Amino acid sequence: MNFTVVNKDIQVGNINIVGVGASSVFLIGDTKTICLSSVFDTPPESLIIGPYVPLSPQA
Repeated sequence: MNFTVVNKDIQVGNINIVGVGASSVFLIGDTKTICLSSVFDTPPESLIIGPYVPLSPQA
Protein backbone atom coordinates (compact mmCIF):
# COMPACT_ATOMS: atom_id res chain seq x y z
CA MET A 1 0.00 0.00 0.00
CA ASN A 2 1.34 3.42 -0.94
CA PHE A 3 0.03 6.29 1.15
CA THR A 4 1.16 9.88 0.69
CA VAL A 5 0.40 12.68 3.13
CA VAL A 6 1.52 16.27 2.63
CA ASN A 7 1.53 18.23 5.88
CA LYS A 8 1.66 21.98 5.81
CA ASP A 9 2.55 23.94 8.96
CA ILE A 10 1.69 21.90 12.04
CA GLN A 11 1.61 23.00 15.67
CA VAL A 12 0.93 20.63 18.55
CA GLY A 13 0.00 22.10 21.89
CA ASN A 14 -0.68 19.19 24.24
CA ILE A 15 -0.86 15.40 23.89
CA ASN A 16 -2.29 13.04 26.48
CA ILE A 17 -2.00 9.33 25.69
CA VAL A 18 -3.96 7.13 28.08
CA GLY A 19 -3.10 3.74 26.59
CA VAL A 20 -1.69 2.07 23.50
CA GLY A 21 -2.51 -1.17 21.72
CA ALA A 22 -0.20 -3.95 20.67
CA SER A 23 0.13 -2.52 17.18
CA SER A 24 0.27 1.25 17.51
CA VAL A 25 1.96 4.05 15.65
CA PHE A 26 1.93 7.61 16.96
CA LEU A 27 3.54 10.24 14.77
CA ILE A 28 3.74 14.00 14.80
CA GLY A 29 5.20 15.50 11.68
CA ASP A 30 6.63 13.81 8.65
CA THR A 31 8.50 10.58 8.14
CA LYS A 32 10.04 9.18 5.01
CA THR A 33 9.54 5.46 5.58
CA ILE A 34 7.58 3.29 8.02
CA CYS A 35 8.29 -0.45 7.93
CA LEU A 36 5.65 -2.68 9.51
CA SER A 37 6.03 -6.34 10.40
CA SER A 38 4.01 -9.00 12.14
CA VAL A 39 4.93 -12.19 13.97
CA PHE A 40 2.53 -15.02 14.76
CA ASP A 41 3.95 -16.64 17.89
CA THR A 42 1.33 -19.35 18.55
CA PRO A 43 2.75 -22.87 18.22
CA PRO A 44 1.38 -24.77 15.19
CA GLU A 45 -0.10 -27.55 17.35
CA SER A 46 -2.45 -25.06 19.07
CA LEU A 47 -3.89 -23.80 15.78
CA ILE A 48 -7.16 -25.53 14.90
CA ILE A 49 -8.07 -25.58 11.22
CA GLY A 50 -11.04 -27.74 10.36
CA PRO A 51 -14.81 -27.94 10.41
CA TYR A 52 -16.52 -25.41 12.63
CA VAL A 53 -18.42 -26.69 15.64
CA PRO A 54 -21.69 -24.77 16.12
CA LEU A 55 -22.18 -23.26 19.55
CA SER A 56 -25.52 -23.76 21.23
CA PRO A 57 -27.40 -20.49 21.81
CA GLN A 58 -27.46 -19.23 25.37
CA ALA A 59 -30.85 -18.82 27.02
